[in-house]
Amino acid sequence: MSEVPKGVAFPNMERRPPRPTATMTMTRDGPNGVEVLLGLRSPTMAAFPSYWAFPGGGVSRVDAAAVDQLEGLAGPQAKTVACILREMSEELGLAPTAHGMVALDSEARKKIIEDKANYLPLALQGDVPHDRSSIKVLCHRITPPFGPVQFDNAFLHIHAGDSKNFPEIDLEPQTEFTEIMWAPPAEILEQWSRHEIKVAPPVVTLLMEIERTLARVDQSMHEAADDIAERLPGRRSILFAHGVEVVPVKTATLPPADHTNAYLLGDPDGEFILVDPAAHLREGMEDLATAVERHNGELVALMFTHSHGDHLGDIGLLREAFDVPIWGSDYTAKSVACDRILSDGEILTLGQTSWEVLITPGHHPGHVCLLGDAGLIAGDMVAGIGTILIPPHTGDMQVYLEQLERLKQRKPHLLFPSHGPVIAQPTKVIERYISHRKARHQRVLEAVKGNTSLPNIAIEAYADTPNAHPGLAEDQTLSHLLVHERDGLVQRKNDEWTFTQ
Repeated sequence: MSEVPKGVAFPNMERRPPRPTATMTMTRDGPNGVEVLLGLRSPTMAAFPSYWAFPGGGVSRVDAAAVDQLEGLAGPQAKTVACILREMSEELGLAPTAHGMVALDSEARKKIIEDKANYLPLALQGDVPHDRSSIKVLCHRITPPFGPVQFDNAFLHIHAGDSKNFPEIDLEPQTEFTEIMWAPPAEILEQWSRHEIKVAPPVVTLLMEIERTLARVDQSMHEAADDIAERLPGRRSILFAHGVEVVPVKTATLPPADHTNAYLLGDPDGEFILVDPAAHLREGMEDLATAVERHNGELVALMFTHSHGDHLGDIGLLREAFDVPIWGSDYTAKSVACDRILSDGEILTLGQTSWEVLITPGHHPGHVCLLGDAGLIAGDMVAGIGTILIPPHTGDMQVYLEQLERLKQRKPHLLFPSHGPVIAQPTKVIERYISHRKARHQRVLEAVKGNTSLPNIAIEAYADTPNAHPGLAEDQTLSHLLVHERDGLVQRKNDEWTFTQ
């Protein structure tokens, strides 16, 4: 991402109401206490690939029809309960009854996997049990505004009793999960804190709440569920990884994004820094202040990855609110009075965590990334939504590609972008960025064969991307042409581009 180039205008983006979804927090009594069920999402899944998560999915028309036709489904949460009953039958092959969980008949499950519309007639004729009496709604949470689409997720709960009586789960027929795991919340969180496994952010905070509550109610999951459902607020910390909390801040950035991710980075009980606090509006400042106040550690600095306007907040208000030093690169210090200049290769020690400073120009001079065991604070080197612009006069397309290659070699655990959600497959995403930019670089060069004006070169170079914004296409075409010019392949005279003779 970056600031929107001058002369480029976008229509106002209107957010649609959040889409309803439901997930199931299933627990049972194991030999070492309460266990929680998680599934490992397939690496081919669009959202949270290779992450451990709860089973669940989106509320559909099938679920609305189920509320109308199935007995026992009523009330404001009826559709989400119907949704989770259907999703459990498909993803886990399980259904709740008055006497506990049972495994579905394989043929019935196969029909549901083939077409979810088959769920309702199977349930109506009694082939799929649908007892909802033991299902409880723990809380609702609306996903953060990382993109134009948000989800209103109902976290449901069912306690399945003794693990000795639990039916075997067969994952073979479905494609969403590759493994399942039953484990105590503390054990899952311990693996997550060591960066051994990836766990979806809302699952992390709910597991933390379950662990804390179980300790207060003598390990009774029924009492814990009642307690959580009664008091748990919908808004919680967004933990992308252990020691990496994100606070989306409303900014004037490149659509479809309209927020910039600020990060609380460091040891949860020690020193931490606030990266890219880009707030200019009161709401954003309040969100940042609340997150800092909620953190158990000590804020020691504000840091900026670079000096684009969608990353720099209101410096006066930030200094007044937090009264801590500002860190940035030498180039960023030209725009912001920095108390500490960061250098490539230096190590920032924040509590028990360490982060290496990487100066990665290309998108912008003096751009800073931070690399730690948890992953890479990537700034605008990559994006979880939309695209990354390389401004023709302050950026450098060739240097940007070189820095992407450098980041790929470091093999980060996760990528934490400035725009969009956490990126679960860093190497794959960086490789895609590199191959895409190199292919575009060649297309721009080939487009010069039959065109001399920048607009016409851009039209041909972006012919494979008809929905690209014309202004951005020209902007990025110029960035590629400037590299070709420096390499001696093209020349410019009177705003016309031709091959070098």
